Amino acid sequence: MSFWASLLQQGFLQNALAASLLVSLACGVVGSFVVLKRIAFLAGGIAHGVLAGMGLAWWFGWPPLAGAVGAALAFATLLWWLTLDVRRDVEVLIAALWSVGMAAGLVLIAKAPGQNPDLMSYLFGNVLMVGREQLGWMLALDAAILMTVAGLYPTLVATAFDEEFARLRGLPVEAARLLILVLVALTVVLLIQVAGLILVIALLTLPAALARQSRSVAAMMLQASAWAALATVAGLWAAYRLDWPAGPTMVLAIGALYLLKRIIKRPPRAS
Repeated sequence: MSFWASLLQQGFLQNALAASLLVSLACGVVGSFVVLKRIAFLAGGIAHGVLAGMGLAWWFGWPPLAGAVGAALAFATLLWWLTLDVRRDVEVLIAALWSVGMAAGLVLIAKAPGQNPDLMSYLFGNVLMVGREQLGWMLALDAAILMTVAGLYPTLVATAFDEEFARLRGLPVEAARLLILVLVALTVVLLIQVAGLILVIALLTLPAALARQSRSVAAMMLQASAWAALATVAGLWAAYRLDWPAGPTMVLAIGALYLLKRIIKRPPRAS
């Protein structure tokens, strides 16, 4: 049976497609800020720190997604505070938080009472296991991200492009920087189910990088969302046809699109 015929009959495939499209929207919007401000390393620190919150939630019997949201917001706030002082060795601190957060999560999950969860689904994602409850979470997070960006669009864009200029205009730059990291944290939580913690940065940055030459930030967000949707749907289709894991296949798809565009746009060598 073809992928599209199965999609009409199989509920789990419909949920996976819906999750992929919801994630693509957040990736396009928030990923544009990540690329413009060049904070992919900060986003990686948040992503890997999320595992500590999920492990803590699993230990106490709470929903893992709730632990992921709490940890993502906590790490976003901590990283924002660390980057306020440029004299700090920020890259080392982020690398330490990245490693310690992930290690703490692995230990907590391994030693949690009861049956241990499948770590592979956390690390590499498993979009085929997304249920209606997870879709509800994704829809709520998407709505929160879009309403926040729409309401504070001028301030966020000014901060993303030129913080000094934004300060001269009297804009709350530090609050905007914190808000951008919070949006990144929420998007990371969205991506956990689809691509997992290890592959999250690819879907958060590459679609926005593909749309970087857009005429405006709003256009960049729309184009990045479209690129992300194309990659995730193509990856889902290829994973079904080839019997590959869906999350890594989606990342391969967006990586192939990015590489193809770079090759096409490469200027010819002078003879």
